[in-house]
Amino acid sequence: AVISLLFSCSYAVSSKIEPFYKGGKVQVSFKDEKYIFCTCGSRVTVLEISTGKVVHSVEHDDQEDITSFALSCDDELLVTASRALLLKQWDWRQAQCTRSWRAIHTVPVASMTFDSTSTLLATGGCDGTIKLWDVVKQYCTHNLKGSSGVIHLVQFHPDISRLQLFSSSLDCGIRLWDLRSSQCVCVLQSHYSAVTSLSFSPDGGTMVSSGRDNICTVWDLESRKAKRTVPVYESVEGVVLLPKSKDFSQIGVKNQELHFITAGSKGILRVWEASTARCVYTQTLTTASENEVEEEEKDADSRSLMYLLHLPASSRLATVTAEHNILLYQLPDLTTQQQFVGYSDEVLDVKFLGKDDSHIVVATNSSQLKVFDLLTNSCQILYGHTDTVFSLDVFKKGFLFASCAKDRSVCVWQMDSGSGQVCCVARGSGHSNAVGSITCSKMKASFIVSGSQDCTVKVWDLPADVTATGLGVHQLTARTTEKAHEKDVNSVAVSPNDKLLASGSQDRTAKLWSLAGEGNLGLLGVFRGHRRGVWTVCFSPVDQVLASSSADGTTKLWSLQDFSCLKTFEGHDASVLKVIFVSRGTQLLTSGSDGLVKLWTIKTNECVKTLDGHQDKVWGLHGSRRDDRMVTGSADSNITVWVVSGPPVAHRRPREREVISSLLQYCAVWNTNARNCQDAQVVLQVLLTHVPPEELLQYQGARNHLEGLIPYTERHMQRIGRLLQASMFLNYMWQKMRVAGAPSSMGQDEEMDTTPLAQPFFTIDREKEVEKEEEEDEVSITQKAKGVRVENGKSAKTNGTQHSESEESSDEEEHEDEMDQTRENVMKRLPVSSATQCQTAAS
Repeated sequence: AVISLLFSCSYAVSSKIEPFYKGGKVQVSFKDEKYIFCTCGSRVTVLEISTGKVVHSVEHDDQEDITSFALSCDDELLVTASRALLLKQWDWRQAQCTRSWRAIHTVPVASMTFDSTSTLLATGGCDGTIKLWDVVKQYCTHNLKGSSGVIHLVQFHPDISRLQLFSSSLDCGIRLWDLRSSQCVCVLQSHYSAVTSLSFSPDGGTMVSSGRDNICTVWDLESRKAKRTVPVYESVEGVVLLPKSKDFSQIGVKNQELHFITAGSKGILRVWEASTARCVYTQTLTTASENEVEEEEKDADSRSLMYLLHLPASSRLATVTAEHNILLYQLPDLTTQQQFVGYSDEVLDVKFLGKDDSHIVVATNSSQLKVFDLLTNSCQILYGHTDTVFSLDVFKKGFLFASCAKDRSVCVWQMDSGSGQVCCVARGSGHSNAVGSITCSKMKASFIVSGSQDCTVKVWDLPADVTATGLGVHQLTARTTEKAHEKDVNSVAVSPNDKLLASGSQDRTAKLWSLAGEGNLGLLGVFRGHRRGVWTVCFSPVDQVLASSSADGTTKLWSLQDFSCLKTFEGHDASVLKVIFVSRGTQLLTSGSDGLVKLWTIKTNECVKTLDGHQDKVWGLHGSRRDDRMVTGSADSNITVWVVSGPPVAHRRPREREVISSLLQYCAVWNTNARNCQDAQVVLQVLLTHVPPEELLQYQGARNHLEGLIPYTERHMQRIGRLLQASMFLNYMWQKMRVAGAPSSMGQDEEMDTTPLAQPFFTIDREKEVEKEEEEDEVSITQKAKGVRVENGKSAKTNGTQHSESEESSDEEEHEDEMDQTRENVMKRLPVSSATQCQTAAS
């Protein structure tokens, strides 16, 4: 029974989706291409591509942000640079720092790279100097000066025999350094803005540079002159030369001429033919409204690509977006293979999705929706809204869900049950302000309801063929619009039978509406009682009650019959942002601005569990359809999946042994007092019934406790035996007692049991008793008459009488000494507080 209670009242963390990339450099391991190295504040995280999980992490002890890092070409060494002007060399698999040294730079290091032999490390500083380090012999080999401003790009020539290093700084030139002479051989001038990346041909004779001046330049490294300037009409952050030995006809490569891929501010990959400066392939992106150019322009900044990396061994490309998402594309067709979200920013809502709740859909402080596969942590990024998405809700079957956003629109999305791909199937607009809440019909996918900051509630009917494929995006029209509140509508909820609608507002009220019929919403009642704005409303799945949470720190249960407040739950120190029913409507889960999630038992108003898993506001809270899991999303960018669980078996078993040992201790103490001995015997009986004696004797101190129980138990048994005999004699006397001369009065007592015993224990002869009393009187009189003689006889027999009495007294004292010694032994084995209590009880 104890274990089942623990299971019903506990939630354990099942998995977490945490930020692993917050901007900065990204690098892929060279040999196996299994890991992605990312900068995340003061850490470098290592993401395993196959599982989407962070498997390693290294962090500076001083908590200073890492400004740059480099992984050696043999994947053995990782070197990081921080704002503290320290360089650290790591065994990244063991997360151990093997070496640390001063960077010599006067300001932080902005860029760094290894050569192909994993021996030389080049660091470019914000002070305009470049240092080269021999990481094997551990000394600085070169100090290259001459650049102006921050050196944001350093790269070795792939042919190490040339001993050449390329660098770029704020002067927009590309410097070529001869490491033999430590001199700058030449400056390649073509760009008028920052140079962002360099890519070399396999033979090392050709190089392509990209810049934020909307051009790419093809260089002949033999003559050190520009062969071709290609205008690309976007700010380019990355360029990759395509190898001529492979077939890339699916992306427009029809000949053996030099082709390269660019990634930039437009958020798409494009293939260019260098000889003709012509774009031969442009990647297409799926949106909810592909024809709306205005939306694409608004969404361009969030889609901008910041890095482009080539993975030659697996024939893939990796891109990094401005939203800190990492996308992997398969060559030669550039199909999306995997997507990872490095940083979710502030999580505003989260819901379970798919069959068996295998996915979650997340709304963050972004116009993009993210659908995570909980098994692989891989993510789909959905484009459809043009401003921050505020709220989500999922239909009953789990494959259709709705979203609303600050762009005043609502969208309906469908997940394919086979492939898991999600696409937009319907879209509606009509609110005059941001749409802050949305809810779906519960019985079938027939309508959605939205609540907006324009103080209105809209009901949107879904077309019958909304889930049909190949019909494009349906345009939704509101069936009805109702001015529901005086301030922003923060939450809307539909009852389980689709007949009622509840709304909660910043005006501190919640309202109940009728959804029956095809006409307008009908107001049924108003729930008043919160002192501040209402954040969430939620219907019970089993009872006719409504739950609401408020910025006043309370959660209330309301009756749908008379709109009265049934219960109030207080415990959060700040606003209660979400409330849901769990355990088939018998418990509540609430989340608040204090970062806590609380589990409440409705019947007792008791908070049975507080979960402290977040560091900021918990905006998102949702339970699975089986009631065995929940998911939370917070402003700290963490998404946590919790599972209903008891303590692990490894922890539960020692706890059981500790409880039983304590019970045995207390039984031994309680048993020393007649007042508490019955409780001790009941507990002891339960222990002996449920725990085998062999196992019981193995508990710590069990033998001593049982030895202390035996003498007191025997004494209590004797006392109970005497009481039993006395009660039997009393019962006999009651049955035989008669009042002489008043038989009628006895008959009038209807409750008295006058049935004689069938076999009395003994009989009393009244005449003999009278004769005996007379004889005793005569003896007494005779003794008084012979007082002197009796006195003399008494003095003569003093020795014998005293000897007999001393023997009886000695036996009684010896028995009492044994009992006292046993009591002292028991008291010594108990804690001081327990012993004091026992002495008090005994006295």
